[in-house]
Amino acid sequence: MTTTGKAEHLARPSSIDFSRSEREQTDESLRLERDRVDRALDDEVSDADETADAIISHARALADALLAAARLKTDQTSAGHQPTAALRTSRDLEDHILQRERVTADHVLRTERSEHVSLLSQERQTTDHDLSHERARADTALAMRDDFMGIVSHDLLNLLNAIVGISSLIEKEVTREDHVERVAAHARRVQRSGARMRRLIGDLVDVASIEAGMLAVTLADGHPADVVTEAVETFQAQAVGSGVSLTAEVEPSVPPVAFDAARILQVLSNLLSNALKFTPAHGKVIVRLEQVERNVVCSVSDTGEGIPDDKLEAVFDRFVQLTKNDRRGVGLGLFISKCIVQGHGGRIWVENRVDPGSTFCFSLPIHERAGQLA
Repeated sequence: MTTTGKAEHLARPSSIDFSRSEREQTDESLRLERDRVDRALDDEVSDADETADAIISHARALADALLAAARLKTDQTSAGHQPTAALRTSRDLEDHILQRERVTADHVLRTERSEHVSLLSQERQTTDHDLSHERARADTALAMRDDFMGIVSHDLLNLLNAIVGISSLIEKEVTREDHVERVAAHARRVQRSGARMRRLIGDLVDVASIEAGMLAVTLADGHPADVVTEAVETFQAQAVGSGVSLTAEVEPSVPPVAFDAARILQVLSNLLSNALKFTPAHGKVIVRLEQVERNVVCSVSDTGEGIPDDKLEAVFDRFVQLTKNDRRGVGLGLFISKCIVQGHGGRIWVENRVDPGSTFCFSLPIHERAGQLA
């Protein structure tokens, strides 16, 4: 290729039309592929029909010839006598029956061909319906993802701005006398903002691991009561600051289980964090641990607003929030908690209380090896 030819080749416009959406290009590709398949099917069906019709016509002609030869032989053996009236009547009846059978066979063949075309049309309608449904789901997921990314970006930016602003305040405070307490308070604010950023980023990493099928759950024998105690102690200060009573009720007979203590602590932290967010002052949050048949069941009950009935299952999906403008989370904690519990072979669910509030529960199976430690 010459230099001029190369330039012309490089300058040639791309076959991809970037002015059109990917969905429009997909629809066009699907339409062209269907047209190609239709033409191929029409050619194949036409050839098959012609071949079948030719075979049927040949078979019928052969049958007619054999019948005519048999009748001629019968007439010749009758010493040249004309066929009797009874024989002619019998032959007319045979011809009528044969013609009727052929008409019936032709009708069946036409019906089968028509049904084949109708079946293809129905299959395409089903495919179109499934495609439309899948696209609607994809649109919803994309909209939720976009909302989620907007919330995450906003929250991370706010936390980062807070850290930068507090750092500026610390820089000014250290030049003044008696600055120790003020600087220490600013440092604690930085730590809180950093902890929230770390938790948010950790959730993003967990979601990526879940989607890749690589969420790590390392089982080891231990007592879940220890994790419940640690979780309640961790959130006790937050509960007191919010004016909420936080208590734990652990049955003494709860046996040890094989579980990932760090991951189950993560689940309890998500549940307690949500319970404290949605429980007003003077409310109660109770963590219970008990054995139910061959499972250890942990529940977190609150006296908050409760969960709308249509969200009892959906709350465990990604990016789901109780209200569209709810900024108290990004809708990942319960999804991650569900995946962690399922990774242990258990299940997680939520129930509305008779009084205001809700109860989140999850179960961990009791294995024989863990039970031997009791």
